[in-house]
Amino acid sequence: MTSRSSKSSGGGSYDAALDYLYTQLPMYQRVGAKAFKKDLTNSLALDTHLGYPHQKFPTVHIAGTNGKGSTSHMIAAVLQAHGLKVGLYTSPHYRDFRERIKINGTYISKQAVVKFVDRHRNAFSKIQPSFFEITVAMAFDYFAACKVDIAVIETGLGGRLDSTNIITPLLSVITNIGWDHMNFLGDTLPLIAGEKAGIIKAGIPVVIGESLPETLPVFEHHSGKKRSSLYLADTRYSVEPVARDLSEVSYLLTGSGHFAGQELTLGALGDYQRLNLVTSLTSLEVLADDCQFLNLRPDAVREGLRNLVGLTRFMGRWQILGTDPLIIADSAHNEPGLQRAMAQLAAYPRKQLHVVLGAVNDKDLTKMLRLLPREASYYFCRPDIPRGLSPTQLMELAANYELRGRTYASVRYALRAARRAAAHEDLIYVGGSTFTVAEVVPRRRGEF
Repeated sequence: MTSRSSKSSGGGSYDAALDYLYTQLPMYQRVGAKAFKKDLTNSLALDTHLGYPHQKFPTVHIAGTNGKGSTSHMIAAVLQAHGLKVGLYTSPHYRDFRERIKINGTYISKQAVVKFVDRHRNAFSKIQPSFFEITVAMAFDYFAACKVDIAVIETGLGGRLDSTNIITPLLSVITNIGWDHMNFLGDTLPLIAGEKAGIIKAGIPVVIGESLPETLPVFEHHSGKKRSSLYLADTRYSVEPVARDLSEVSYLLTGSGHFAGQELTLGALGDYQRLNLVTSLTSLEVLADDCQFLNLRPDAVREGLRNLVGLTRFMGRWQILGTDPLIIADSAHNEPGLQRAMAQLAAYPRKQLHVVLGAVNDKDLTKMLRLLPREASYYFCRPDIPRGLSPTQLMELAANYELRGRTYASVRYALRAARRAAAHEDLIYVGGSTFTVAEVVPRRRGEF
């Protein structure tokens, strides 16, 4: 994740606003646990100060261990294809802070960021919010000012205590539950599920993407207690890929949902996206049927899913960076995400596999490293954030799992070395952390 975007024409005032956000506020992505807030006090105080902007537009709220960003983008794309003005809040960002706050795929303007920071700096000094709390407040304020028809809001970490959880949405969505952030959310799947279930609101329907035996009782308990209708996406649809190229995958859908028996094309790669597709379709159907917010049109669903990247500027998930040799960047960084990513990687034809690997220093890497292929050549590097793990430490840890390679001073140097070493028939994979991928994905098409 880069710390700056290009300078604005306002004499560096946008850079000054970013410096304030990055350096004066606790930011989890950069410094880790000490930036995590354990209640909603600051979020509620900011919301009161701003005049309750979150109450001025309807929302869809999305939590989960993996897939919540992809699901958020899919839902937003389809809503856009229906002609709606759609706000989208996601985190973290890859190359540009403004990726976090979009309306119909257009980033919040630099001027709007500067104006928000300057106008409310006195309030920030009194409330003492974190970086994430401010960015959530900025998003809500911006969406209200721009009069969006609906906003899709992704949680940052967890759900119950997440800064976004002051909203009462039309629909709550929980994609899945897996092992991640156990120091904050709990060390069992039911405990983690309980934290994610904190986004379930009284009388508001909830969609569960993957209904695991360990976690389904938790969601049934919380939804029953809140008298919220519960929909299980993985019992509504099954999907199988029937065609693919380097930009999209076509899936045949079976089951009981509206699109059962039909073929839909998704403008995103990665076999794990089939799970997010099922969750997104179920969510859209609930928005249409239970919430009566949407008149669901098959042509708009098809357009939204196929043109996912063009409509929302979706990036960083099984993204093709080059074809000679094939270069894939993917943000999977925890055990369940990497299991799926490595299974797909193993199926790709290649002569030699090169892995550009970077990680952060506050994660238990044992589960990640044991999943990585031993036959690959490794290029160990450090994401350019304070939490980045040194490449030497990463190489030493990886050696315990018979993963061999060399260290590099940066992600870009590591990728450059991999490209030099790779033959046309080889494959290069860039991953290990969202922040590793962030340093190599292009800001715009054709930049890489």
